[in-house]
Amino acid sequence: MRKSQRGVTLIGWVILLLPVGVLVYAGIRLAPIYINYYRVVEALKQQAVESKDETQINPEAVRHSLDKRFDVEYVDHPAAKDIDIHRDGDHWVAVADYEDLAPLFGNVSILVQFRKQVDLQ
Repeated sequence: MRKSQRGVTLIGWVILLLPVGVLVYAGIRLAPIYINYYRVVEALKQQAVESKDETQINPEAVRHSLDKRFDVEYVDHPAAKDIDIHRDGDHWVAVADYEDLAPLFGNVSILVQFRKQVDLQ
């Protein structure tokens, strides 16, 4: 007669690996969204560096420049027109405040909210 068991059964492996598999799949679905976000951040930072040299900032010119940067960087979401450019006290600020959705399976999705603010001047 056996005194002790060895190893994990097949059902035990499935129970252990199922949550890990779901997390890996969620990470795969979220990776493009975060890559897009980092491209938006980089474009905003480049715009901020470029705008530091200007004495007068025109929000439409900034949006046009961001639109070109988004085209080059293949930014899917948000559009340059969705970037809020406004005066905050004595300086200009560009704010990218948007949400993105990553569908997982069936009717289950992950909603990710992003907010990045850079000082233009």
